[in-house]
Amino acid sequence: MTDRRFLFLQGPHGPWFHQLARLLRQAGAQVWRVGFNLGDRMFWRGPGYIAFQHGHDRWPETCAALFDRHGITDLVLYGDTRPIHAQAIALARARGITVHVFEEGYLRPYWVTYERGGANGHSRLMELTLPVMQDALKRVDRDLPDTPGTWGDMRQHMFWGALYHGFVALGGLAYRNFRPHRALTVWQEFRLHLARFLMMPLHRLERRLATFRIRHGGFPYHLAILQLEHDSSFRDHSPFASMTDFLALVIDGFAKGAPRHHHLVFKAHPLEDGRVPLKPEIRRLARLHGISDRVHFVRGGKLAELLNDARSAVTVNSTAGQQALWRGLPLRIFGNAVYAKPEFVSMQPLEQFFAAPDRPNTRAYRDYRQFLLETSQLVGGFYSSRGRRTLLRQVVDLMLAPEDPYQSLVSGNAAPRQQLRLVR
Repeated sequence: MTDRRFLFLQGPHGPWFHQLARLLRQAGAQVWRVGFNLGDRMFWRGPGYIAFQHGHDRWPETCAALFDRHGITDLVLYGDTRPIHAQAIALARARGITVHVFEEGYLRPYWVTYERGGANGHSRLMELTLPVMQDALKRVDRDLPDTPGTWGDMRQHMFWGALYHGFVALGGLAYRNFRPHRALTVWQEFRLHLARFLMMPLHRLERRLATFRIRHGGFPYHLAILQLEHDSSFRDHSPFASMTDFLALVIDGFAKGAPRHHHLVFKAHPLEDGRVPLKPEIRRLARLHGISDRVHFVRGGKLAELLNDARSAVTVNSTAGQQALWRGLPLRIFGNAVYAKPEFVSMQPLEQFFAAPDRPNTRAYRDYRQFLLETSQLVGGFYSSRGRRTLLRQVVDLMLAPEDPYQSLVSGNAAPRQQLRLVR
């Protein structure tokens, strides 16, 4: 039995938080969930639901009262930067409450991230040096699994996301004060997703033609891995106000530094919905620098087939940068990232990077990657049923452990990790 008292806030789309809470109750914990819209309510089929229907200015005092009234010992949430989560984390830290943060995997696609205190730019990985990690790894001995080349839960991710936002829209009267953490309204996002869905056949054809021309063009190329402008990693952990600022910087550096027979390929995020006019901006900036015939745009699709033939990669702070490092490609980033270690990420000026990029220390990166697989990266996923089943087998024991995964391995107290694969 355990005397732990968990308060859940917003989680991934779908039933993951509900299933996790059920297993925590079986372990003897008490669990409550605060819901901010009808989507939160519909995916919580159990006791302990607390509807927050006030304006967001009332959230800090409400959150503090919930902590005190229920004697909360643990706070559980997905992502740590949306305002309601950031405010709750600050209140929890002041009370000594353990903060459990879930995120998409730093090693995608068949892993998810579990950390304490913060994720991405707020992760403990930002302060852990590679020598500390390598010293901790002396206590373990196992082979590294290969990185799969496809995203495991894409269709399920899109399904649960659409269903969740549909509930949010339908529940406007009951939760009239709810404001999403993103700039667009639910209906605006719905229209973007609908247009994207209707354009899928045309976009698929466009992507295949662009990829064919690049892979059979016979020219060396550098790959720019784009992110979603509204994603928290870009919004809260990068120096750019917009994706256009990043595009301008990359094209300028390429035009000034890259050999004249090299090309530049921009790869859009698979979930890019068109709210940022990427293709027109890339064309405009390429014309401005007189390199239109050397700049390409690929709309979504698989990253692996483009990375396999690339000379180098640049990104803001996308987790996909680690796929470049896994292949031994030079990588230049511009935002705060958990993998931004000087041993394998280039710090060269961009013009110099395109001219002659520094090679990464691949052995050092593999040590880093193994440290993640021994600690915060869990096999499974939030969105598919098989991914959730695999994830549940691991995560509750980690949440109930006295130390976070990083500290457990560094201090020599980590329990053996299971060699799990996705179960069907």
